[in-house]
Amino acid sequence: MNALTLVIIAACVLLLAYRFYGAFITAKVLVIDESRITPAHRLADGQNYVPTNKWVVFGHHFAAIAGAGPLVGPVLAAQFGYLPGVVWILVGSVMAGAVHDLVLLFASVRYNGRSLSEIAKEEISKVSGLATGISILFILVMAMAGLAVVVVGAMKNNPWGSFIITMTVPIALLVGFYMYRLRPGKVGEASVLGVGLVFLAIALGPMVTASGFGSFFNWSEKAMWVILPAYGMVAAILPVWLLLAPRDYISSYLKIGTILALALGIIWVHPQLQMPAISEFVKTANGPIVKGPVWPFVSITIACGALSGFHALISSGTTPKIISSERDIRLVGFGGMLMEAFVAIMALIAATVLQPGDYFAINTPAKVFATLHMQTVDLKNLSNMVGMDLAGRTGGAVTLAVGMAHVFSRVMGDHLMKYWYQFGIMFEALFILTTIDAGTRVGRYILQDFLGRYVYKPFANIHWWPGVLLTSAAISGAWGYMLWGGNVASIWPIFGVSNQLLATLALTIGTTMILRNSKKMIYSWITILPLTYMVATVFRAGTWSLTHQYLPAHDYVKSALIVIMLALAVIIIVDGVRKWFEVVADRKAGRNTATVSLPLASK
Repeated sequence: MNALTLVIIAACVLLLAYRFYGAFITAKVLVIDESRITPAHRLADGQNYVPTNKWVVFGHHFAAIAGAGPLVGPVLAAQFGYLPGVVWILVGSVMAGAVHDLVLLFASVRYNGRSLSEIAKEEISKVSGLATGISILFILVMAMAGLAVVVVGAMKNNPWGSFIITMTVPIALLVGFYMYRLRPGKVGEASVLGVGLVFLAIALGPMVTASGFGSFFNWSEKAMWVILPAYGMVAAILPVWLLLAPRDYISSYLKIGTILALALGIIWVHPQLQMPAISEFVKTANGPIVKGPVWPFVSITIACGALSGFHALISSGTTPKIISSERDIRLVGFGGMLMEAFVAIMALIAATVLQPGDYFAINTPAKVFATLHMQTVDLKNLSNMVGMDLAGRTGGAVTLAVGMAHVFSRVMGDHLMKYWYQFGIMFEALFILTTIDAGTRVGRYILQDFLGRYVYKPFANIHWWPGVLLTSAAISGAWGYMLWGGNVASIWPIFGVSNQLLATLALTIGTTMILRNSKKMIYSWITILPLTYMVATVFRAGTWSLTHQYLPAHDYVKSALIVIMLALAVIIIVDGVRKWFEVVADRKAGRNTATVSLPLASK
């Protein structure tokens, strides 16, 4: 299959979905009210609640949700061939992921930017609120570790990329100060300044690497196990306008620009997909990269890019606190998810334009690759062009960078392959780090809510500095502990199961909200359908991972985590279904069940 055909199909599906399905949900199901004052204005405090330009919000939200998942997941799932991944990305993003993100963002805006666990408590019960809060803390820690381990694999002993990523922090601080203090509202000027400085850092990368300063950015694996949690803690503490929002905003230009450039490169080169539509590993549960059958593991491996529970944390975390008008909810929630699906399609193409032998040689250890009886085709030549041995560099990040560099070099010449490869590595790390900083901050909010309710009331005040410092350190320290000594093979499966399990819980909460507030109860099927699929998927994947992977390896910590998470999910789903029957009975009896659709003055 020609890659250009796939790009056109994906673009048409996603654009039509935004125009029609997204518009239907916002107008008919949720009933967006543009005249309603959002929490960003009503609770503005200059630190967490800040009215923000819609494109800055979109940039922050997209950068925060688009972590390693849409880049690494499709690359790893290419083991099954390109067709299973394409079907799940397009169908999953439109029917499940975009609906999930839009509904949860709307709910949190109506609940004054409160967290998912607080929404669960109001919409279902206190029991579900508590179980959701505990589930989120478990899942968030594993999600951050799963994202961070990809950064470690891609950035260790790579001073060129480390320098560029490091420089985005002071650049973001400068842009934040410029946009909110020096020249308030001058988004265009700040954008030009930020993007220009990022490209300057990219250009200076080789010079810095070759100089005496290069050793300062040549970080080992162990060093990154410390640096990444430390960065997450700092990002969770500083005001959102100073680091998190401007860094994500300027990063989004680079991310979206690169993906569009890759799409143009594919249009120009129109390469053939070398991976078959259906590979031999669809028929077995013992693939060399992803262990487990194609279902449910294609939907577990490709989380971000199709449906991701982590998005619920952003949609009920930082984003609803800065969105300026309800009319922006469709652009940010529905549109941000569809943009991520397009990123996932590009990542899948970048992996599958490589020869199958080269793809498996990069993504499996040498001993495993030897058992596949495959021959490499271009691997030696690719290694020479990027300046390093690519064989056995597992985790997906390197494969994506090589695939991107391969497409770009066919447009501009092979002599630039090394630069495109380093750009690809930097591009992936930037994607992931913007999710880590937002995710750690969301974890801080959730932990403060939880401790304030059940331990010590002052923790609930997000401006109480002892609580801010302690909870930021606790969240970053917890996922840093999971990261220490871990690798993609050990962390990614439990990350995928936990991530999709959170999506299941969020869809349960969203269904309850729609049943209670929508004009027609039949509209609840927009969340019930994806919820039903995900319940079957995550419980099948969780039990399979438990019995075939973690218990046989005597990994009792991860085994216990899976059991706990599945048990919490059962509590929330059963409690949610109980609430559904109660709401349906009340509405048929003519009793008012509205929560978020009430007039603002009565809330």
